[in-house]
Amino acid sequence: MAELLGVPCVLKKPDSSFSRGVVKVHSKDELDDRLAEFFEESDLVVAQRFLPTSFDWRIGVLDSRPLFACRYFMAPGHWQVIQQEKHGSGRYGKHETLPVEMAPKQAVKLAVKAAGLIGDGLYGVDIKESDGKFYVIEINDNPNVDSAVEDQILQDELYRRVMEVFLRRMEDRRQAGRNRR
Repeated sequence: MAELLGVPCVLKKPDSSFSRGVVKVHSKDELDDRLAEFFEESDLVVAQRFLPTSFDWRIGVLDSRPLFACRYFMAPGHWQVIQQEKHGSGRYGKHETLPVEMAPKQAVKLAVKAAGLIGDGLYGVDIKESDGKFYVIEINDNPNVDSAVEDQILQDELYRRVMEVFLRRMEDRRQAGRNRR
């Protein structure tokens, strides 16, 4: 793996969230040690090439359409958006929410395509931009939508769009049940 991804690289537990269960390893020996540690708890470990960036994109996708676009900046002096070991000020990086139309078209298109491989639900697709290229880091199938963060641009309209999709789906199911009778 070290030859394929290089070091440093990132290891993730499959049930990681909010930067917990995600580590950066700096050497082949550390990689071997961390893999052994992770495999004690799980049969699966996700490994990724480390791409240093000052922020990650999060593109919200619902019903195969982009819903929001945010830049999550790395915590001060850290390589992740959240520095779990720290408490208080400086634990979280800043965020910037943009109209979807202002986000890089490649990032939005990639997020919609990646989410479509999973389904048509609500997804938060994390994307890194490095050297003009975009890389899917992960697809969150239960993304957070925080007040004054992801909803900063659309505000209540974001929640209306989500509810309209689910209402339409319930009505479609109800109609399909009537048609079967």
